[in-house]
Amino acid sequence: MSAKAIRIGIGGPVGSGKTRLIERLLPLIHEAGLKPAVITNDLVTLEDAIRVKASGLIEETLVIGVETGACPHTAIREDPSVNIQAADALERDNPLDLILIESGGDNLAATFSSELVDYWIFVIDCAAGDDIPRKRGLGMLQADLLVVNKIDLAPHVGADLDRIRHDVLVNRPQKATIYTNLRSPEGAAEVFATIKRDALFSCAEK
Repeated sequence: MSAKAIRIGIGGPVGSGKTRLIERLLPLIHEAGLKPAVITNDLVTLEDAIRVKASGLIEETLVIGVETGACPHTAIREDPSVNIQAADALERDNPLDLILIESGGDNLAATFSSELVDYWIFVIDCAAGDDIPRKRGLGMLQADLLVVNKIDLAPHVGADLDRIRHDVLVNRPQKATIYTNLRSPEGAAEVFATIKRDALFSCAEK
């Protein structure tokens, strides 16, 4: 597909479902005959990396945990050097098709540096309230793909899913958005299909 692995960022607030999205995507990536690696970012722990390794969904040597020791967005935007080094090391030692780079949980303004990723996803969740799209955070506005997760919880927390859909459409009229319930596989296949179309094949042709 490409001599260089496509690097895909996954950002979003704490608890929105970033790691769960990775866990849902990995089987689909393997089924497609592609070889992935994963980099996770946490402030002072390696919890997400440990979780992904323990899932059994990927070889442990293909998962690297980064302790940022600072605001999560610093390591993916202002100074992404530690993540670039981790990605370069994974790619140097393994024949990879794509690298998933999960940011630490951050606020709605978190974005990825173009030096680090070729394509990036921002995850928000309905349980955080139906006003999130109206806050117009840069993450939601600028991401190549917006994933609105936990749609199953919307009626239980008083979130108006129709209002969310309307506000997302107003603020991202030309950009891809997918609605998911990642506790189940609902929406994961559509996310992967979008990644294949807009990231794997499009970026490989550049």
